[in-house]
Amino acid sequence: MNRRLAFDECNCFALRQAARHVTQIYERHLGGVGLTAAQFTILAKLARKPNLPIADLAESMVMERTTLVRAMKPLQREGLVTAEAADHDGRTLLFSLTKKGQSTFDEASVAWRAAQDEFEQKFGRARAKTLRAELFSITG
Repeated sequence: MNRRLAFDECNCFALRQAARHVTQIYERHLGGVGLTAAQFTILAKLARKPNLPIADLAESMVMERTTLVRAMKPLQREGLVTAEAADHDGRTLLFSLTKKGQSTFDEASVAWRAAQDEFEQKFGRARAKTLRAELFSITG
């Protein structure tokens, strides 16, 4: 069966295109703080749950571990995130925000709220809430 590919029927294409569009909104706002949207989500996870091993953080973010390790390097280099050996196993690193990281996250949260408001103004608050629920159900 040789059926011609119709991009308007491709779920992956539609999701990725929408994700790029939404990411541009958030990065425009977060850029003033010096963060990407991906970096902000990492800081947000660590702000809610410090001392996370990389494997747990990767799982919660639905990211490959190696991709997350690469994403963490600039955050560590900038002094926003620290990695300390776990008491029970010196080979396991636990990641947390530094004081600078918490301060940056607090500042970035204001920018994130502005991006969130912009998206919800354009898309509709109720539709955005429904969309989030549907998207989280995919990975939940």
